[in-house]
Amino acid sequence: MILSVEKSELSGSVRIPASKSHTVRAVAVASLAEGTSRIQNPLISSDTRSAADVYRGLGAQIEIGSDWVVRGVCGRPSVPDDVLSVGNSGTTLYMSMGSAALAGGASIFTGDEQIRSRPAGPLITAIEELGAEAFSTRGNGAPPLLIKGPAKGGRIILDGSKTSQYLSSLLINCPLLEQDTEIEVIRAVETPYIEMTLSWLKSEGIRYKREGFDWFSIPGGQSYPAFSKSIPGDFSSATFFLCAAAVSGSTLTLLGLDMKDSQGDKAVVEMLGAMGAQIEETPEGIRITGGALCGGDFDLSATPDALPAMAVTACFAEGRTRLGNVAQARLKETDRISVMRQELSKMGAQIEETPDGLVIEGGPLRAARVSGHGDHRIVMALAVAGLMCKGRTKIDTAEAAGITFPNFVELMTGAGADMVLE
Repeated sequence: MILSVEKSELSGSVRIPASKSHTVRAVAVASLAEGTSRIQNPLISSDTRSAADVYRGLGAQIEIGSDWVVRGVCGRPSVPDDVLSVGNSGTTLYMSMGSAALAGGASIFTGDEQIRSRPAGPLITAIEELGAEAFSTRGNGAPPLLIKGPAKGGRIILDGSKTSQYLSSLLINCPLLEQDTEIEVIRAVETPYIEMTLSWLKSEGIRYKREGFDWFSIPGGQSYPAFSKSIPGDFSSATFFLCAAAVSGSTLTLLGLDMKDSQGDKAVVEMLGAMGAQIEETPEGIRITGGALCGGDFDLSATPDALPAMAVTACFAEGRTRLGNVAQARLKETDRISVMRQELSKMGAQIEETPDGLVIEGGPLRAARVSGHGDHRIVMALAVAGLMCKGRTKIDTAEAAGITFPNFVELMTGAGADMVLE
């Protein structure tokens, strides 16, 4: 599908959908728990449906409605009847790899073309060192993968420099192992997402010890109780509306967000404030008013998903903006550093690619035909750029937005955007 975007101003309020990261964790924990859990206000998207499908394959009973009702496997996943496809969901892949290592037999994982290029080597190694069998069928550390449990526990060293999701998978699943687990982490990144995982462990009464993000000790033989919990709004999705208001000089109020939540992308609020946007927390939500923006230096190591939208924002800020320390953005659905340079250059951006980020000189953009590369965050970021360009910006593979944000276009047009799917 093609997303066609024209220069627009925005106004009003937007209710941000629920967090993908929390929803997938909720599905994983509920599926591993004892008894029946209720996930209230989940995000319903391709990624979260993939999580539900995979954990059904591992034995959980999941009913999808306005709430999701999950009957867990009491820490003992089943051996799947068929290959498990995670679709486009990297979070589901990594979380469920750890869960499959609890089962007393083999599970095979695959996914779409992008997933089949996603690296999983450090997690494969960790699962093997914990006593299970794990390997990539092509020997390249990427899916398709085979995991054969049960893992037992032990001491491992984990490379955490590529993604936080390897560690999150181990933190969620290791409490259910027979023996204790000790994890030494080399260079943890995306630490707010690790905190999010730990908040789930804390709420479930799981015992562990830690030294920052460098070392964790997790007693085995634990269990997850059933729960009923509402999922908060998604700051990663809100980023596109925050940035759209900032660059277009608009005022928007975003509903459903909790600044006390552990989501890393809430840091975008502070970044935009530093660039000159006016931010106010109100009883209704977060109100942002855009205007004249200035460039700055931003470390995105904890917020890699914000790179595409922040790159667009930098194009409309006076002076130079550096988005750095985010090499892991190259390992997402696409190499987002390279892709954003390619596509924004088509629109006239002065943008330079570095090994771990982007350097952008502010200046006007022009409407153009660009590619979303089948990456939901690239599609939505380029749509924000199109809101500031005279003429029609046309973005291909726009259907990818549905992976995490199915009603993105609906909410944008409701706020005043001239935006249509063709």
